[in-house]
Amino acid sequence: MLPEEKDAINVLTKLPLKELNLEAVAVCANLYRTAQLLKNKMEQEVLSAHRLSWTAFSILYDLWVWRSMETKRLAETSGVSKATVSNITKTLERKELCYRKTDPRDRRIVYVAITEKGREVMKSLYPRFHQGETELAGSLEKEEQKVMADLLRKIIRNNE
Repeated sequence: MLPEEKDAINVLTKLPLKELNLEAVAVCANLYRTAQLLKNKMEQEVLSAHRLSWTAFSILYDLWVWRSMETKRLAETSGVSKATVSNITKTLERKELCYRKTDPRDRRIVYVAITEKGREVMKSLYPRFHQGETELAGSLEKEEQKVMADLLRKIIRNNE
């Protein structure tokens, strides 16, 4: 148990809760800390060289994989609002990494597609990003990484 967890438990056990599930608290707190660690590491060590935020990278990554996505779906996969997607894609467009297009059948629907320059940026960026992922998960054995990934997928599926 981390010292931060002990401090949190001391505070939480004093609250008027019917039942305190310390395991759930530990899972969520450590998941949050790990996500923040990953985000900070990647923004400082990899993304800053390309002047990309975590969310801009997430959007560009999805476009790299899927080539084109509706803004609504990009917002869902990135965990941000459609307004945030709109603002970030404007920035990515200025950098010529993506472009927007409206659906000819329904002009309310907007798609974002990656450009060739965007693909090139991702091809050069991703190996370093992956190195950071490998470093972050490196304290776990391969089988532990598989179990962790499976457990996180289970949480995601249960909450979608």
